[in-house]
Amino acid sequence: MKVEPLGLPGVFLITPTAHGDARGFFMESYRRDILLARGIDIEFVQDNHSLSAQKGTVRGLHYQKEPMAQTKLLRVLTGSVYDVAVDIRRDSPTFGKWVGVTLSAENRQQILIPKGFAHGFCSLEPNTQIHYKVDAYYSSAHDRGIRWNDPAIGIDWPVTEAEAVLSAKDATLPMLRSL
Repeated sequence: MKVEPLGLPGVFLITPTAHGDARGFFMESYRRDILLARGIDIEFVQDNHSLSAQKGTVRGLHYQKEPMAQTKLLRVLTGSVYDVAVDIRRDSPTFGKWVGVTLSAENRQQILIPKGFAHGFCSLEPNTQIHYKVDAYYSSAHDRGIRWNDPAIGIDWPVTEAEAVLSAKDATLPMLRSL
């Protein structure tokens, strides 16, 4: 398993090793000991699974505020996404900065997004399924978000505003400046 920093503190690209033969493949998608060896100490408590039926579905930018802030470990089961993490820690030198990576069922890569970051993704194919682990339970009282296309952040999304398929909630999220 390869663990690489993605340019923002605590955000990592994780590439599991797949062992394949004529039958298919086997891989360890999570190894606590390998993450611990890299100084990443997380106890996951909940797994989530989402389906984005349409290409161009944008989910996010979501986060939970303290004390229910979440670290996420996300991977794609079918299809592909452009996945984004945005630093929303006010005292951080990288506040408002973002990183993005393409995750797919084919490349089997994962992104680790720590607490203090907003997260979002855009499906690049129809019927894309995402599986992710979190280290704090979902709490509607702590659930928050930032507008996916906030110009102050400037994410280079693979869809235009007209093409994006959004929930009513995500379409009306506030801008970063209102945090």
